[in-house]
Amino acid sequence: MKIPKLRWILAAMLFLATAVNYCDRQALAIVSDRIRLEFSMTEVDYSRILAGFFLAYAIMYAGSGYIVDRLGTKKSFALFIGVWSGAAMMHAFATGVWTFAICRFVLGLGEPGNWPAATKAISEWFPPRHRALGVGIFNAGSSLGSAMSGPVVSFLTILYGWRVAFIAVAAIGFIWLIGWWILYDTPHKSKWITQEEYDEIKDEVLPAEAALQKDRPKVDWGRVVQTREATALLLARTFTDPVIYFVIFWLPAYLVKERHFNQKEIGQYSWVPFVFGGIAYALGGYLSGWLMGRGWSLPAARKRIMLLGAACLPIAMLAPFAPNAGLAIAAICFITFGHGFWTSNLQTMPADLFEGHEVGTVAGYAGMGGALGGLVANLGTGYIVSKFSYAPIFLIAGLMHPMCIAIIYRMLPDNRFRGYRNLTA
Repeated sequence: MKIPKLRWILAAMLFLATAVNYCDRQALAIVSDRIRLEFSMTEVDYSRILAGFFLAYAIMYAGSGYIVDRLGTKKSFALFIGVWSGAAMMHAFATGVWTFAICRFVLGLGEPGNWPAATKAISEWFPPRHRALGVGIFNAGSSLGSAMSGPVVSFLTILYGWRVAFIAVAAIGFIWLIGWWILYDTPHKSKWITQEEYDEIKDEVLPAEAALQKDRPKVDWGRVVQTREATALLLARTFTDPVIYFVIFWLPAYLVKERHFNQKEIGQYSWVPFVFGGIAYALGGYLSGWLMGRGWSLPAARKRIMLLGAACLPIAMLAPFAPNAGLAIAAICFITFGHGFWTSNLQTMPADLFEGHEVGTVAGYAGMGGALGGLVANLGTGYIVSKFSYAPIFLIAGLMHPMCIAIIYRMLPDNRFRGYRNLTA
């Protein structure tokens, strides 16, 4: 049996895998108040559990790309989602701070591989003119997973308890894995692809991939990471990635402690900021392209949309002082919306600044900085919240993006961009 438009079905599967990825990582945050009460954990204990995730995430962010190249897309993605789904399920059997920390550490080892494996799958199936759309499709799954985790995990927790919630959500990953193993292969090996679709993509996908593998120069890692461009990207992600991690991992705890939400209310309202983030992720990428279509240079378009996103973040500093929970959540929406504008352009910059064979190295290096920043920031959040309140955290969160857009403008003038250099040469 042949499957028409198979590459779009595979893109939908990658979208779902990314959604599962975010749902699994956020499940702990949704039930954190119950777990902390049951095991007599403090905010500091909770921050240490999260630190295990970020430590492993930082270690594997750069290394997962090598594993994908070594094992191939099909096997590597199966390995990654198997590891993170197993770790997510093991949360149901945790008995205290250390066992939760171990589960989070293993979860952090598995989850980073989603991105290089999904990107490689897109490159194997999509012609260059459609690859940006394919990447956008699977990245949009992060917003769906973040938005759905609140209602789904809360509903299961209320009916069956938090342990069952972890098992049920993790099981989705194993179900996905069965479908992936059956359907996925490279186009020239696939038994499901129609002749029409194969003929449509073979002249662009297969020769380009073969040439890339044959002629790929060796990356001078030491030289690349010492460049001004790599340093700017590292700093930008180190200081701004923790802001969105704060919303992912601490929003439910904030709503419980400061706004006195119960589990049902968390499920009803914690998803709202992530919807705005999903809209901004797509809109931010579209707007920079729209500006370029109207004569803006690539550097100017990228930085202007990032500037607009950074301008949204200071509004979030008002959240702790809002007179009611609805206005507080509205203020938090400016974090996810502004960060969506920011990250949709920041994550394209490695390709804007570096040669093709260097892009993965730079992206992994910058992402590692974001994970390490998240580790330090979450430990700091636990301490500050336990000693003071959430107000200092919102203050810091509101200032990181404005600070980093200044770094971007200062360290990455237009003549540092590869496309701009080619245009003006």
